[in-house]
Amino acid sequence: MAKKEKYEDLANSVIDLVGGKENITFFTHCITRLRFNVKDKSLVKKEAIEQVQGVMGCQWSGEQLQIIIGQAVGDAYQLICKKTGLAQQDAVNENLDGEKKKFSFAAILEGITGSIIPLIPIFMATGLIKVLMVLANLVGILPAESSTYLVLGYASDAPLYFMPIFVAYTAAKKFKTDPSLAMGLCCLLVFPSLMNSFTEGTSVTLFGLPVYAATYTNMIFPSIMVVFVMSYVERLFKKVMPEIIRIMMVPLCTVIVMLPLTLCLIAPAGIFLGDGITWIVEEIYNNVGFLGVGILSGIYPILIVTGMHSTLAPVCMSFFTKFGYDPLIIPACYIANFTQSAAAFAVTIKSKNRNTKGVASSASLTAFLAGVTEPALFGVNFRFKTPLIASVIGGFIGGCYAGIMGSKLVAMSGLGVFALAGFMSKEIMNIVNYIIGVVIAMVITFVLTLILFKEKENY
Repeated sequence: MAKKEKYEDLANSVIDLVGGKENITFFTHCITRLRFNVKDKSLVKKEAIEQVQGVMGCQWSGEQLQIIIGQAVGDAYQLICKKTGLAQQDAVNENLDGEKKKFSFAAILEGITGSIIPLIPIFMATGLIKVLMVLANLVGILPAESSTYLVLGYASDAPLYFMPIFVAYTAAKKFKTDPSLAMGLCCLLVFPSLMNSFTEGTSVTLFGLPVYAATYTNMIFPSIMVVFVMSYVERLFKKVMPEIIRIMMVPLCTVIVMLPLTLCLIAPAGIFLGDGITWIVEEIYNNVGFLGVGILSGIYPILIVTGMHSTLAPVCMSFFTKFGYDPLIIPACYIANFTQSAAAFAVTIKSKNRNTKGVASSASLTAFLAGVTEPALFGVNFRFKTPLIASVIGGFIGGCYAGIMGSKLVAMSGLGVFALAGFMSKEIMNIVNYIIGVVIAMVITFVLTLILFKEKENY
């Protein structure tokens, strides 16, 4: 069946099932899920959505409705937008009918993750460049002193160096403000002349206010915070400025107001926040040790079910920007993903139900090859419970081994089995030990699922 036909029923019915177009305040998608923000949750017919062809599951994450589709979510999203007239990405105006989003911890996390997740592809690409550099150097076809090696290194480091500008753009899209103004402000944070002044110890002031001397390259939180505040400043000037001069004066006044706020207050606060989060997680990791990786590997499927897994993205990026590697978040998450594949594969082997075997086998393969675990988690393991329990145990043990051996991700490298390339470094045992940890987790999960899973659970 063609993908378009597969999601035809969903595209024709989803708007009515979420309460109508007027009930939608925001509509987007991530790697596997359609995401709806709605005004009135009581109008959403969750059970009916779960019965629609092509839907693997449906759940609430805070105030957001998430419809689990799988890897082809982009096809479903585009078809829905085409049939309903919803604009892609921007969807319906988030402040439709004057509604204001509530300020909450969930909203803060949504803003942070919404600003970071769109950047994952570029960091995967540059991470894989580093992996290829290491491999080519190890086999002797790309000497470290060659010009090509150096330029490839520049290409892999540049996105991290200019991260404040990248984040400014995605944050502007998230907070519904002008991307060019956001990027212009955050360009200043990495402007060479200003950075040289800080390095040389020159005192810098703006309108008589002292500018905090800091290095903003590789930083995430300063840009997010700057753009968030800028979105309100820009809206204020749009509201009070006469229409005849709005196109000229709104950008000018926004930048003039934001310059001292950015350099003297908000960006420095962003540095303290990012460093604080990294310090807290680092302390936990140093004190808990290998148990940290094991515990996170074990509970990660539960975090996915509750939607809390997205809160880990900023911590992972903080590790990378500060240390150049991640010893905790991604190593634990990948092991958990592999356990979902192992649990679903065990169900495939043991189940006598033809439909269950079909769903479990495809879900297992998708999780193993592509790292997309929602079909396995929601369609098999969470549904039957005992495979989920087995994956938690297997993930904990495998994660503990990886933690004991100090395995760390050195490059963002993709999903599924291909993600293992991210552990490739000059220390060959880094990837060897991590693969051993993955195998331990999968074998234990597989065996426990074979023992615990009972066919009667299907009925």
